[in-house]
Amino acid sequence: MFGIVRPCSHRLGEGLRAQWMAHLCGLCLALRRDHGQFARVVTNYDGLLISVLTEAQAGPVEGSRRTAGPCALRGMRTASVAQGEGARLAAAVSLVLASAKVRDHVADRDGLLARRPVALAARRVAASWGRAGAHSGAAVGFDTGVLVDAVDRQTGIEALAGLGTPLLTVTEPTETATAAAFAHTAVLAGRPGNAGPLAEAGRLFGRLAHLLDAVEDQEADARSGAWNPLTATGTPLAEARRLADDALHGIRLALREAEFTDGKLVHLLLAHELGRSVDRAFGDHACGHAPEASFGPPPGHQAPPAPGNPYGAPFGGEPPRPDKRGFWAGCAAALGVCCTCKVCCADEYEGPWSRKKREGWCGNCDCDCSCCEACQCCECCECCSCCDC
Repeated sequence: MFGIVRPCSHRLGEGLRAQWMAHLCGLCLALRRDHGQFARVVTNYDGLLISVLTEAQAGPVEGSRRTAGPCALRGMRTASVAQGEGARLAAAVSLVLASAKVRDHVADRDGLLARRPVALAARRVAASWGRAGAHSGAAVGFDTGVLVDAVDRQTGIEALAGLGTPLLTVTEPTETATAAAFAHTAVLAGRPGNAGPLAEAGRLFGRLAHLLDAVEDQEADARSGAWNPLTATGTPLAEARRLADDALHGIRLALREAEFTDGKLVHLLLAHELGRSVDRAFGDHACGHAPEASFGPPPGHQAPPAPGNPYGAPFGGEPPRPDKRGFWAGCAAALGVCCTCKVCCADEYEGPWSRKKREGWCGNCDCDCSCCEACQCCECCECCSCCDC
């Protein structure tokens, strides 16, 4: 379960949390139904946004929900889950991008993938996922070739990038891929007028995803010698934060131009939770129960900003993070997390691939959600002073 939009269940509230879980489970079950059990490992938080956007534009239609059987991730409970073209498009996009991720790990010879037999098996899995994603995409009228082309161009751009290269040159392929996926939700929902605004929102979402991943991984990449866009282009964190804030503002403006039947969940995820993702990546934790909040000086102590850290993180920044797991080791860890219901029921668990601390879906928290509760009553957020959307 990876992605940058990871909402706190307390902030979502009961109704929106049920909707969010319906789309997450719908994506997972669409992968299983069309591509087999193993394909479920590519389920991710960001992929479900495709399903959310489709339903938000089309509104509730007959057959858009079904009751799924008991699942370990839900504590062996049944649930109403999303189904239909939005879930299938989300599955197709997730498969194609996961296929690219595996090929990237093989090319970098990460961990066990440095061994030829394992690399050969991984290539076969990646090729299978790529074909499956293309087939699912074609079934809903989406050409996944734009995603594959973006991934292929990314490798060449990174090879040529150096000090002074504009950071947005590096993020462009990701922007193009996410713009195409977001725009196609308007086609599926029968709202062609939304294609332009959603393409813009998707382009900026892809920029944010690339930026935040680079920020979160910069220290680990420096220790391991891996390529990182911020380090390679010499982009300071202050400039990365400016670009992230501009992208977030642009997404909010684009959402204003789109028409939704029920846009509450879209607005909460892309206007508010995405903003918290930016804060989290740069060390500005808005939620009181964030795991990283346990690190720092005692209550009441004002630590001076660390040298070279414009965001004032105490003691020179975040604590060292453990090294990431490789692809196959992460798959094994994901199976363990799923089979023990930690994703759903644990207060905190370790991310299978990133090894970052995550909060269980059903966990309680002590965050101050008064702002979000106010914003759930409308889509324009004029009642809320916590953002400029």
